[in-house]
Amino acid sequence: MNLLVVTAVRAELDALGLSGGAVTGLVGGVGPVAAAVSTAMALGDGKYDLVLSTGLAGGFPGRAPIGSIVVADTVRWADLGADTEEGFLDLAGLGLAGGDVLASPAGRLVTDALSDARIPALTGEILTLSTMTGTDRRGAELASVHPSAVAEAMEGYGVAWAAARAGVPWAELRAVSNLVGRRDRSAWNIPLAFEALRGAVTALARATVET
Repeated sequence: MNLLVVTAVRAELDALGLSGGAVTGLVGGVGPVAAAVSTAMALGDGKYDLVLSTGLAGGFPGRAPIGSIVVADTVRWADLGADTEEGFLDLAGLGLAGGDVLASPAGRLVTDALSDARIPALTGEILTLSTMTGTDRRGAELASVHPSAVAEAMEGYGVAWAAARAGVPWAELRAVSNLVGRRDRSAWNIPLAFEALRGAVTALARATVET
């Protein structure tokens, strides 16, 4: 099985320590648009059996602690729409097509591989946001509106959309480096998250390459 691993930035890809072979690493860029374009171009240039969106994420307090691994069962572009006095309206609320929640066709494959490697993982919705959360008020609002969300990041929906359009199974797996809410970098633990991420992606790569 040929695996395409997509991260937002070089530091995330380097932290994985991928060794090549049937696994290809791609720095797709920050945000859903860059991730979608980069993934689509990579899928047009090569044949892959699975696309993995991965990297660091913010975990929702009480749902995904720092250092935990989260795997998406669905991804949602949570800030695509309009902010109104009556509340946020997604594209459906605006009478527009697109922006549907995407269910991961390979999420179970990922959780099974991690389970076999005895790596605990949390499963739930991972939100894609073009603007990351930096206040407790916004964090609480997102947690209330999206009760099944375990984490937020910036690229998953873009990778998923491109892979789905190409007919290639996809999954999103992330390690939690900080909690969603007030932006306080002193409370982040990036080394711990990178260590967890490397172990999880390594286990997945070994499992998929052997199939």
